[in-house]
Amino acid sequence: MKKSGIFIKIAVELSRWIVAITFIFSGFVKLIDPRGFEYKLQDYLISLGMPELFPIALPFAIILSTLELTLGVFLLLGIYRKYTTRLLLAFMLVMTPLTLWVALKNPVKDCGCFGDAIVIDNWTTFYKNIILSICVIFLSLYSNRLSRYFKSKKNTFFAASYTVTFGILLGIYNTFNDPVIDFRPYKTGSNIAEKMYIDPQKTDVYENTFVYEKNGEQREFTEQNYPWNDSTWTFVEMRSRLIKSGEQPEIEDFSILRLQYDNDMRTYIELNDITDSILEDDRYLFLAISYNLNELNEGSLNRLKAVNKYADIYGYPFYLLTASTPDEIGNWEKRVQSGFTFCNADERMLKTIIRTNPGLILLKHGTIINKWDSNSIPSEKQLDMPLSQSKLGEIGNVKNKNIRVITLLAILLFVPFGILKKIK
Repeated sequence: MKKSGIFIKIAVELSRWIVAITFIFSGFVKLIDPRGFEYKLQDYLISLGMPELFPIALPFAIILSTLELTLGVFLLLGIYRKYTTRLLLAFMLVMTPLTLWVALKNPVKDCGCFGDAIVIDNWTTFYKNIILSICVIFLSLYSNRLSRYFKSKKNTFFAASYTVTFGILLGIYNTFNDPVIDFRPYKTGSNIAEKMYIDPQKTDVYENTFVYEKNGEQREFTEQNYPWNDSTWTFVEMRSRLIKSGEQPEIEDFSILRLQYDNDMRTYIELNDITDSILEDDRYLFLAISYNLNELNEGSLNRLKAVNKYADIYGYPFYLLTASTPDEIGNWEKRVQSGFTFCNADERMLKTIIRTNPGLILLKHGTIINKWDSNSIPSEKQLDMPLSQSKLGEIGNVKNKNIRVITLLAILLFVPFGILKKIK
């Protein structure tokens, strides 16, 4: 084989692995958390002035993520080489200019291309897409050099169908359950207060300047030379300019306001901010999460009531956090008679803590001890002893759980291909 042929073969295989792994990882982490990708798409739609398209954000999130996963697997296995590389090229021709626009306009902080698993800034995303585009162009030119894992057309078709089905089912499952792998800052074992803190020496650095006016002329001064002792200058305004970006806390928006029903006003009103008291409480403490009470899965309501009753018996605080309006809370409570203590919190924060509506988390001194989505909220039968004596009050080994889940999903995705390989 000529040296040029060897070079092309190495370049083809290197490009194949770079693109395939990137697309598989990108599709996989978004299918793990399709709701998170949906919210990111909604941010884009808001910036484009198209909130009316919100209803299609979730199905589009699952379809796009499945497409990424599928193209990555197809490329890795050499399935439908010509069509796969052409689709990859079309994908990059759309996404690369789009990420350039995002980098220039900065409508969102990060593009969300790797979900919450890896957060990268918009310019890094664009540079990543430039590299991927170069690899994809090369693969398109030499698609016939890609080795094929399957020889049989029947096995190829089955593998392709299985990949698409796997992606869609994974996305649907994680839509109706909290993600099987939690990449968010509110994962079990996290201390919320610690994730809200940043060393002051590592935060953003701003420069303050002062605008003064004299004889109709305005001039800008720094903190070192502004005319503080010259009465002939009149202060106009202070300006603050970012001169060095620093680290950002993982959690920035955790804030809880306790509500109280006012009989005279016949509505719920803000009582006080209980954020610090919740994070500093050394007792077990339940936070029920429902970003919209009108959309709460009422099949889980009886379980929440059981947890509230259980908390009352053993002296554990129980709050229901919602972003619903005071009138919506009042109407909902009048209808269901839950007896909950209500608090107000930011909708995006609540959706980040838990994806289902409702959900439940257990805190102790600001640390998340346990989390339950709407399908796994403890039943009355499970609430038969104090949390100090129950497995419900124990922090699970999240790292080991994630390793088991990743291993299981990898087996479910790739082992069937090995079996097919042996079938002639």
